[in-house]
Amino acid sequence: MTVQLVIRIAYAVVALLFILGLRAMSSPVTARRGILWAGIGMAVAILVTFATPGMKNFLLIILALVAGGIVAAWLGRTVKMTDMPQMVAVYNGMGGGAAAAIAAIKFAGALSRGTSLPTAVMILAVLGSLVGAVSFSGSCVAFAKLQGIMKRAHRLPAQNFINALLALAAVVLGVLIVVQGGLGGGVLVAFFIVALVLGIVITIPIGGADMPVVISLLNAFTGLAVGFEGYVLRNPALIIAGIVVGASGTLLTQLMAKAMNRRILNVIFKPITGEAKAGEAIEGSMKEASAMDVASMMRYAERVIVVPGYGMAVAGAQHKVWELTRLLQDAGVNVKFAIHPVAGRMPGHMNVLLAEAGVPYELIYDLEEINQEFSQADVALVIGANDVVNPSARTDKGSPIYGMPILNADHSHNVIVNKRGKGTGYSGIENALFYGDNTRMLYGSAQSALSEVIANVKTLV
Repeated sequence: MTVQLVIRIAYAVVALLFILGLRAMSSPVTARRGILWAGIGMAVAILVTFATPGMKNFLLIILALVAGGIVAAWLGRTVKMTDMPQMVAVYNGMGGGAAAAIAAIKFAGALSRGTSLPTAVMILAVLGSLVGAVSFSGSCVAFAKLQGIMKRAHRLPAQNFINALLALAAVVLGVLIVVQGGLGGGVLVAFFIVALVLGIVITIPIGGADMPVVISLLNAFTGLAVGFEGYVLRNPALIIAGIVVGASGTLLTQLMAKAMNRRILNVIFKPITGEAKAGEAIEGSMKEASAMDVASMMRYAERVIVVPGYGMAVAGAQHKVWELTRLLQDAGVNVKFAIHPVAGRMPGHMNVLLAEAGVPYELIYDLEEINQEFSQADVALVIGANDVVNPSARTDKGSPIYGMPILNADHSHNVIVNKRGKGTGYSGIENALFYGDNTRMLYGSAQSALSEVIANVKTLV
């Protein structure tokens, strides 16, 4: 059996492990197994790459692997679950940046030798460079927004015209690179600069409400870029991994956009900037409840539905939520969790946090599974959620989220909303739920507020 045949068989095994791993990650129950399978696949791919004939610079490769592995292990152990969206954005960006760097090195090598790459390779290298550079710079902006470094969205005058102009310029420069066979350092530099600027300009006006869709979209971009550059390097593992990530990221982006009832193009060209206000004035006032009031309502309820949001994540209150749930269950209360597809700042954010706290998967329901049950619930406990429970999405045609499917928390007999203050939240949209006749506000950090509720529940018989 030749070395090439062994390598091909190994890459086929890698592809199978990637696909099985991704399939297992579709459920929280099997996600850990899926990550293990995908990790084994990547380890095999790396070992096989070392065995590929013609490989050089082994010392540099090993040093890069060790350095990257140390940083990744440190981040994996120290990054908080609330900061996971930022880390996902960084990893997206690194993948896209690496794909663009691969093409840049290929171009530079051809330029230095005075030769040209095959046309098919050149086209895919250009496409991978463009998508990868946009993903890299866009992910950097997404990280800055999620980390709080960039406090607000910035929409440029004639934003969409500038987006279109930069995109056209990148395409024209890419065509010139292909036509010229990669020769012409000035064109190459201009191409990469325009692509990087395009990623920044597209992402800076996008506000918090659209962030889950943006993260998913950038993930798809990175996958596509890696797949293109895999062809450039003739590396089956990169091609397979890129196609799988690109396809799954694209499907997830479509699901996220559908969950918000927004077209993907609208997310880019008509983003919710974080400064939007609902079109109709909201009548009424917010009515505050004490921790004892909340404890009594929930302790003597028959059915309670918990709706977690990013406020819970910020406070790190998922463990308190589960402690309260167990107390209520011991008292005979039926407790379920309702998760909106875009709750938090990345897809699946709330599911991960609840799983970390030990909440059984069978207690967690998505929007379509549980929405009918809110009308029978005695209490809906909304913890740090905002847009995903905003009734304005049904009634206010002037609201930026009009038409977005929401969790019907307002249909419950009683609604308890825990939030830190009276502000409009991350997206900047006023929430009509907070002014409802059946709604009571429990102000304060979720960690401390729920601690008080738990202490009061324990005093009730």
